[in-house]
Amino acid sequence: MASFDDDYTVRTFTPALDDGVPDAATVGWLGATRIGFHENSSAENIRESAIGAIDDGRAFTGVYNRHPLPGTLDETWPVATYTGYTKTVNVGGGRLVDTYLISDVTVRPTHRRRGMLRHLMTERLAAAAAAGHALAALTASESTIYRRFGFGPATRKRTVVLHRETPFALLSQPTGRVELAPASAIAAVGPRVFARFHETTPGSVDRQGQYANLYNGLDYGTGKPDEHARAAIHVPAAGGEPDGYVVYSVKEEAGKSVLTIADLVAADSAAFLALWDFLGSVDLVDLVRWRKAPVEGPLLHALASSRSLETESEHDHVWLRILDAPAALSARPYPIDGTLTLKVHDKLGHADGTFRLEASDGAGHAVRVGESEPADLELDAATLATLYLGGVAVTVLAEAGLVVEHTSGALGLATRLFAADRPVHGMTDF
Repeated sequence: MASFDDDYTVRTFTPALDDGVPDAATVGWLGATRIGFHENSSAENIRESAIGAIDDGRAFTGVYNRHPLPGTLDETWPVATYTGYTKTVNVGGGRLVDTYLISDVTVRPTHRRRGMLRHLMTERLAAAAAAGHALAALTASESTIYRRFGFGPATRKRTVVLHRETPFALLSQPTGRVELAPASAIAAVGPRVFARFHETTPGSVDRQGQYANLYNGLDYGTGKPDEHARAAIHVPAAGGEPDGYVVYSVKEEAGKSVLTIADLVAADSAAFLALWDFLGSVDLVDLVRWRKAPVEGPLLHALASSRSLETESEHDHVWLRILDAPAALSARPYPIDGTLTLKVHDKLGHADGTFRLEASDGAGHAVRVGESEPADLELDAATLATLYLGGVAVTVLAEAGLVVEHTSGALGLATRLFAADRPVHGMTDF
């Protein structure tokens, strides 16, 4: 327990079950997050969330009111919440790096503007850095909150809609076999298929325990069977284990029959195209909507009628934070050889300094150098996080006014060095 000020105290604890039931601290903390995100707070939902949090090894941090008013939520309910845990992020070339994930950050509306968010973020990021994490990551409900803490948007995602007015057709013949399956059957194949996707896709974040509901055909909010969920799996032409699956539902929206994809994961492009060939053939459907499409992917180019695919929206997804610049820069692969010196500004201090990166034979080695060392490029920690995975060209960030070139040709070199080996894409929400 730590003192925040005279009115609040901060506690970090491990969620726990007592005879299968979440203890009071866990119930209060999870209940507070449900208020913050306007989610179901039934006892069963709280229990399912507690089990998932325990499986993930999460630590819960809460800011608690020392003097709650009579008749209001009592002192077991935090007025601000934060959780952290470790999962891997694919930084390219199949390299999976342990990353400190941040989730469930809330501040009760009646207790804002008291410095709680800043206290939680700075204190827990410092603890993560001290524990040896080179990277931290989160997803944001708003795009203006976390840059001040050194986070930069590193991956993006699109919502795409396939219009079925035009008969669906692909330009190439899909291979393998797609068959319908009970939604609950995805539990047997989903984790293995996702693992293969995760190992080959830069920007992918490993999934947390609460994805078990999706894999088992259960509703996320209630943990009960989702009667609308349907599923299909893909088996390669050569046979063997499934290498792709889709979970979806079909409902009426504004007089149209809409097939909404809840989860579509493919280990390779053959499975991906075959699953879309299946989705495009489902009868009595006017639209197919996918909310986790990559910014750059094969679907548009595979369609015989490319105009049938519409981008409905696009926004930031995973925000990265560099906590240890030499370790992070040394962790990812590089497609060309080269040497680059970066001067990084970081108000929180974690990635502040000048660093020399030397890339050779696909590997990189970065070290801190003296402040008097001439820098090729100058940028802040959030921009370094944005360019880290290669999802956006360094030249584009320079045109946005976020990178300053001190050595002629350094922008072009940096753009080639940080280029991703495959399109950057993540499908994990956390």
